[in-house]
Amino acid sequence: MARTTALADIRNIGIIAHVDAGKTTTTERILYYTGRKHTIIDIHDTKDLKTSTTTDYLEQEQKRGITIQSAAVSTFWRDKKINLIDTPGHVDFTIEVNRSLRVLDGAVVVFDGVAGVEPQSETNWRLADNYDVPRLCYVNKMDRSGANFERCVDMIKKRLGARPLPVQLPIGSEDDFKGMIDLVEMKALVWDSDDKDAEWRVLDITPDLASKVGLSNPGDLKLLEKIEQYRTELVDTCLEMDDEAMEAYISDAKIPSADTLRACLRKGTVHSKFNPVLCGSSYKNKGVQQVLDAVVDYLPAPTDVAAINTVDADGNPNGERKCSDDEPFSALAFKVINDAYGALTFVRVYSGVLAKGASVQNTTRGKREKIGRMVEMFAKEANPIDEARAGDIIALVSLTDTETGDTLSDSANPVILERMRFPEPVISVSVQAKNKAEQEKFGAALGKMVRADPSLRLETDRDTLQTLLRGMGELHLEVTLDRMRTEFNVEGVMGEPQVAYRETITKRIDEQYVHKKQTGGSGQFAEVWITFEPQERSKGFEFVDDTTGGSVPREYVPAVEKGLRQQMEQGVLAKFPTVDFKATLTDGSYHDVDSNALTFEIAAKACFREAMRKAGPILLEPVMKVETVTPGDYLGDVIGDINRRRGSIVDQLERGTNVAVVATVPLSEMFGYIGHLRGMTSGRASYTMEFSHYDPVPRNVADEIIEKASKPKT
Repeated sequence: MARTTALADIRNIGIIAHVDAGKTTTTERILYYTGRKHTIIDIHDTKDLKTSTTTDYLEQEQKRGITIQSAAVSTFWRDKKINLIDTPGHVDFTIEVNRSLRVLDGAVVVFDGVAGVEPQSETNWRLADNYDVPRLCYVNKMDRSGANFERCVDMIKKRLGARPLPVQLPIGSEDDFKGMIDLVEMKALVWDSDDKDAEWRVLDITPDLASKVGLSNPGDLKLLEKIEQYRTELVDTCLEMDDEAMEAYISDAKIPSADTLRACLRKGTVHSKFNPVLCGSSYKNKGVQQVLDAVVDYLPAPTDVAAINTVDADGNPNGERKCSDDEPFSALAFKVINDAYGALTFVRVYSGVLAKGASVQNTTRGKREKIGRMVEMFAKEANPIDEARAGDIIALVSLTDTETGDTLSDSANPVILERMRFPEPVISVSVQAKNKAEQEKFGAALGKMVRADPSLRLETDRDTLQTLLRGMGELHLEVTLDRMRTEFNVEGVMGEPQVAYRETITKRIDEQYVHKKQTGGSGQFAEVWITFEPQERSKGFEFVDDTTGGSVPREYVPAVEKGLRQQMEQGVLAKFPTVDFKATLTDGSYHDVDSNALTFEIAAKACFREAMRKAGPILLEPVMKVETVTPGDYLGDVIGDINRRRGSIVDQLERGTNVAVVATVPLSEMFGYIGHLRGMTSGRASYTMEFSHYDPVPRNVADEIIEKASKPKT
């Protein structure tokens, strides 16, 4: 079956932003204007659960009015196929942005024209930097009170360290937002209505433009006076991408054509030299078609981005796969969800062709997978297809062994594609079935949720045998249980949130331990000498074998490491996992008859326990970056409350008419914060929170935690 859409005509893009910046609203308009929908559903119309936007179809998304899981849709604009993923903006669901950006070629970053760069904007921008994803910026909500385009562009430059390049300027703002100046074509685009089918007028840029469209606000008039300044900046920056056009511009004063500027903008965007900035109001149906034009004109096709790296079993780069139908098949599974069709595994095909019925290799796990049903997703709708080619984003139904981050490839030409990096959970709760008779069903459903979301972890408490669910925040865990109710028809109850404390050491210790046991017949013997030393924060655990002369036989060294890894999960202070230390096996001895892998594993565990008590053990706690946005009237109360929560104020920023207080606060002090904040500010303040780092727990607080952990659990 021949390719239906040329690779150069495909755009794999994501819509990313802070919560409430307008991603889903923009996606709804995109689907309407490209002809994939004939009606527009707005977020505020979904709270009664009688209707939903295309991409926010989960009950939890409709009730809360936020995006929880990323959703993929495909559409066409100007004969180009756009595979679009709408992602969440809430920090608890950053994993969805992470794995989507890993497989996308470009992104549209949506900013609130009033708030500008918000905390999750920064997080998402950093993720896009990590994966080197080209971006264009869209300043949305220019119709809202307090919207300021220039301030937003300035924040993109200063807070994100980016190089924003306006290709449009707004005509008016707030209630007077009329349209935008196209700095490439040097034309004014003006809407006379907010109706979804309203056409825009194209006007020449003349001195009387402001009076023609009825502008009177001094700030709006001042911006229009800067059209030539912004046009010059656009031309100068674009021509950095084209030496020939630059020379003609300098020597002959030849003004580059609009096509030349677009070609330069595309080149600069694809190579992340700058980020084109557009503006509009998706809710008022102004500017969305221009965003689509920019996606087609400036964001890369799969053929424009670098070939995907391949790695060896240890994750070290060892080659690449080019995006081409002629290369052997390779694909990356970036998401697993459970729905009415069974387990759906979303994959990005990087090379080759995949046909229904084929047998492929899961090279990450060394398993074979038979490809049964293949579908192209349109949010929750699954449309069957018979084959997928390089550049496609599709879903495979009911794969048995493939999980998020796994590589599927041609078994005759196996490769492993670079894996994704997932955040560590910072909060845990005990969970159990509401109805004891459904415990087995509950466990199976929980396992499926964890398999689908790599930022969830499932553990069993050694003392109480309770099931512990770990995640990125209270909302994350709450939504997980609620989804089990709607997707698997099983209800669970959640215990009090628990902080994911860690333990570490503060000084170097050389420890010897001899494990000796004689019970008649063959006995048990193993001796180990291990040096334990602290490592810098977030370095993790490192094991080094530094033995010589066969003092510990090679076949027993892995058992020493295994023993340490098992024992480090239960620290000596309060039984929290021990992190950020290095263990070096320096010496030891063995017995020809009485030594085996198990004896060395036991010796390593005991050596760990003895050494940790002497190595200055301390507790570490997760510290969160908190941004509280409040009216100025309540600023003193908000800061005082943060200080009482052992917080440290980092910065104070202007957020439209409000003030944003940026602070670092221990997670343990943040439970129930939203209720207290609302009461303190008459419901007018809000906050966002994301994990920042681990810090030592103050001695008095640590003593309480250790005492609590030492009490028998009932």
